[in-house]
Amino acid sequence: MIENIDLPKAINAAGVPATFANEHYGTHERNTFDIWLADSDKPTPLVMYIHGGGFVGGDKSRYYDSEDWVRLLEAGISIASINYRFMSEPPFGILGSLNDSKRCLQYIRANAQKYNIDKSRIACSGGSAGAGTSLWLAFSDDMADKENNDPVLRESTKISCAAAFSTQSTYDILRWPELIGIPPYQNPEDLLTIARVFGLKSAEGVDLFAQNEIRSELDFLAKMTKDAVPFFVFNHYEGGIPTNEDELHHHPLHAKALKDRAEEVGAEAIVYAPAIGISDPSGKNVVEFFIENLKS
Repeated sequence: MIENIDLPKAINAAGVPATFANEHYGTHERNTFDIWLADSDKPTPLVMYIHGGGFVGGDKSRYYDSEDWVRLLEAGISIASINYRFMSEPPFGILGSLNDSKRCLQYIRANAQKYNIDKSRIACSGGSAGAGTSLWLAFSDDMADKENNDPVLRESTKISCAAAFSTQSTYDILRWPELIGIPPYQNPEDLLTIARVFGLKSAEGVDLFAQNEIRSELDFLAKMTKDAVPFFVFNHYEGGIPTNEDELHHHPLHAKALKDRAEEVGAEAIVYAPAIGISDPSGKNVVEFFIENLKS
């Protein structure tokens, strides 16, 4: 059995330990989360944080030192931080990672009484991979499986709002060239990466553009409609032609694509990408955004 002595202790920036640490929401070894409960006699709203790491790394300790957590807890909003399996593990591909985050959301809802959570007021947030996951949950139709034998999977997956930092605009990566303004993917290494994102072992002999089912499922940009929940996006990266994967994955034009789509369909969005001149007249920060959408 693996000991947890080398893992970061679940203590936030105010020195407060998690109310419950390393809670298990599934059978995979990374199906764990920590939760800090706001002091309240009544069920509280919750923000569930999902870490980044390209779906191949990272950990729920990523935001332990967040000052935003302290402010949210003081405002009566509880905090959860979760782990999920990586895309390099069965069932392979990004969808396995996304479905773990979905299940954690459903697990917390199924155990709302234990955690004193108001299951009608839950938000998701994160950076990079965690940001995209939050938007995938925000824009997807309710994925509750009402006939499932597992009571967790019968819970709703709808959330009240989402906040995304340095997010991608879609996980249909074949759309990135048009959105970012780069040449279409032709390099065998790039095609292999996309194939693995889609859950395939290889790109050889495969028409990636014809993988319509998985492309549609991962394209949360296209999933956004006028009925989308409010969302907040912040991107601090520089613009221009990306020179490496980090700049490509976190390019501010991803934020612009989300803003443009929101304006197209009439969704409510607060978007900041200072390097390309995008700001919001409200001037609201993410804590104010969450308090407004979860406490009002």
